[in-house]
Amino acid sequence: MNMLSGLNGLAVSELDAKPQPDVLEPDRQTVEILVIDSDGKPVADATVVVKGDSPTLEDIGTVTTGADGRASFSIHPELGPNQDDGTLDVDIKPPAGSEFADKRENTRILVVSG
Repeated sequence: MNMLSGLNGLAVSELDAKPQPDVLEPDRQTVEILVIDSDGKPVADATVVVKGDSPTLEDIGTVTTGADGRASFSIHPELGPNQDDGTLDVDIKPPAGSEFADKRENTRILVVSG
């Protein structure tokens, strides 16, 4: 039983991303992403990456969250010819040395033509 009591020290908290807005039109705009832990508390010093899945981006956006758990991006998603919509992926790299993980898929940002 003593071996099982040590398992509590291995617990990690799953991170999640809450983009605002989560629906965009193809144009340059600002997106704010809140990174929270499994208890809904903001996480500082996490690296947030936004990259194009089906829409393209001029570059991959990477920003570190502030003390309030927020990262702000200026992005310009573009849809291809005859493409009505697509999604942007949001990945989170936990702060170094923390007990956080990002193993599940995060909320994606939907891009729709206007």
